[in-house]
Amino acid sequence: MEALTFPRYSPDDIVTYLRGHLLAGAEARGLTKADLFANPKPEVLHMIFMRILQKVYGIRLEHFYMMPVNVEIMYPQIFEGFLPVCNLYIHMERFLPVCRVNDFQIADVINPKAKRTARFLSGILNFVHFRESRRETYLELQMNYKLAMEKHQQLETANQEAAVKLEKLNTVPVEQQAEFKQLSDDIQELEQLLSHDYRRKTAALQEVISQKKSDITERTRKLNELKVTMATLKEEQEQLKSKIVESPEEMKNYMELMKETVNRLKKSKEEVIEKYEGYRDLVEALPACQSEVQLYQKKMERQEKNVEILASVLSEVRNLEDQLESAQIELKKGKTDEVSLKRLVTAKHERLSTAEIRIEKKREDVEQYKQSVLEYCNRVQEKRGAVYDKVTAIHNEIQQTRFKIQQLNENAEKEEMKAKEIYLNLKAGLEKRHDSLIKTAKNYAASREDKIAELKKGLLSIQSPRSSS
Repeated sequence: MEALTFPRYSPDDIVTYLRGHLLAGAEARGLTKADLFANPKPEVLHMIFMRILQKVYGIRLEHFYMMPVNVEIMYPQIFEGFLPVCNLYIHMERFLPVCRVNDFQIADVINPKAKRTARFLSGILNFVHFRESRRETYLELQMNYKLAMEKHQQLETANQEAAVKLEKLNTVPVEQQAEFKQLSDDIQELEQLLSHDYRRKTAALQEVISQKKSDITERTRKLNELKVTMATLKEEQEQLKSKIVESPEEMKNYMELMKETVNRLKKSKEEVIEKYEGYRDLVEALPACQSEVQLYQKKMERQEKNVEILASVLSEVRNLEDQLESAQIELKKGKTDEVSLKRLVTAKHERLSTAEIRIEKKREDVEQYKQSVLEYCNRVQEKRGAVYDKVTAIHNEIQQTRFKIQQLNENAEKEEMKAKEIYLNLKAGLEKRHDSLIKTAKNYAASREDKIAELKKGLLSIQSPRSSS
C-alpha cells in the first residue's frame, strides 16, 4: 500500500486544513494534533468524517441516527448507540474508494490507528482539492454555456425579426407593380447600354495595352541581350587585366627567385666539385671519408635534378611571356570592342528612355480616360442608386399590400369555410326534417287507411242487422 496515487500530507498540513476549511467555531479551536495522530480519538475522527460527508455528499447529521426503512428489527432501541457508527462506516466505505483508498474497515472507525488515519485523511484531502478545482472549471463552463444560450436566443430573435422585415421588403403593392416594372425595364436598358459601351472601350484599351506590352517586352529582351554581352565582355576584360597587371609582377618575382636559386646551386655545385676533387685524392688514405663522399654524391644528384627543374621552369616562363603578349593584343581588341559596345548601349538607353517617356504619356492618357469613365460610371451609379431607392420604396409598399391581400384572402377563406359549414349543417337539418315529414305522412296515411277500414267494418256490421229484420 506504499505505492499511492495521491501525495502523503504531513500531520500539520492536515490539521491546518481541517481547522481552516472543514471545521468551524469551537470544533476548529478544540482540534489538536494529538487528537488524530498521537493517539487518535474515535469521537473526533467520527466528527471529521461526518463533516467531510456533509461537505461532499450533503448528508445531514440526522441521517446518521436514522434506522434503515428496508430492514425489519425487533428491538431497534438496542442499536441506538451503534447506529451512527454503522451508518458512518457504510457511507465512508462508499466514499473512500473514490479517493483511491480500498482497504477501509470497521476497525478504522471503532479503533483508529495513527498511520492509517493519516493515509485516509491524505486521500480525502487530495480528493477535496481535486473536487474544488473541477467544481470551479464546471461552474465556469456552466456560466459560459448560459451566456452562449442567451446570445443564441438573442440571435434567433434578431434573425426572426430580420426575416419578418425581409418578407415585408420583398412584397410589392399591386397598384405600384406597373411603375416598378417600368423602372426595372429602364434600369436594365441603362445597364445594357453602359455594359456595351464599357466593354467596347475596355476592349480597345486592352488591345492598345497588349501592343505596348509586346513592344516593351521586345525592347527589354534586346536590352537584356546587350547587358549579357556587356557582362561577358567585362569578364573577359577583367581576365585580361589580371593577366596583364598581375602576371608580370609575379613573373618578375618568380624569375628573381629562380635566378637566386640558380646562383645558389652553381655556388654549391662549385663547392661540391672542389671538395670532391680534394677528397678524391684522399680516398685511398682516408677510407673513413667514403661515407661523406657518398653523401656529397647524393647532393650532386639532387643538384642535377634541381638544374633540370630550373630548365623546365625557365621554359614555362618563356611560355607565360608569349601568352602575356597575346593577352595584351587581345586586351587592345577588347578595349576597342568595349568602346563600340558602350556607344551602342548609350544609343539603346536613349531610345529606351524616349520609349519610356512615350509609354508614360500613353499611361497618363489612359489614366485620364479611365478617370473620366469612372466619373461617368459614378454619375450613372448615383442615378441608379436614386432609382434603386425609389424601387425599394415601391417594393416595400408592394410587399405591404401583398401582406394585406394575403390577410384578406385568409379572412375570406375562413369566412367561406364558416359559410360552407353553416350550409352543410342547414342542409343536414333540412334532410332530417324532410325525412321526419315523410315518415309522419306515411304514418298518417297508414293510420287513415286503418281508420277507414274500421269505419267500413262498422258500417257493414250496422247494415247486416237491418237487413235481417
